[in-house]
Amino acid sequence: MGKITKEQYEFALARIEELLPLVDDNTPATDRNAVELTMMSDVVIDYEKEHYPIGKPTVAQLIQLSLDEKNMSQKQLAETIGVSQSRISDYVSGRAEPTLRIARMLCVTLGITPAAMLGC
Repeated sequence: MGKITKEQYEFALARIEELLPLVDDNTPATDRNAVELTMMSDVVIDYEKEHYPIGKPTVAQLIQLSLDEKNMSQKQLAETIGVSQSRISDYVSGRAEPTLRIARMLCVTLGITPAAMLGC
């Protein structure tokens, strides 16, 4: 597929909205609407990959997202893993990177995968 224009992208988005109610898990893959939905989705995905690339979250973002998901304060996290609240603040702001020992405790406490913590 060649370069997708913004107009084609916007058309594909609008068409997906129209097609979604017509296609469900029981719709055969050969159904005209299902085929078109797949094609329009491919257009949107290709355009977004080029224009809105998603980078991997930083350690600071991972910690903040996990705190938000768990409805946990920096103070609660600090108490749980045995470091100062200012240290957690340093991690969340990106001013400091946790040591491997602390990173391991963050993974266990916050449910972050080690691969994500290491940026893999």
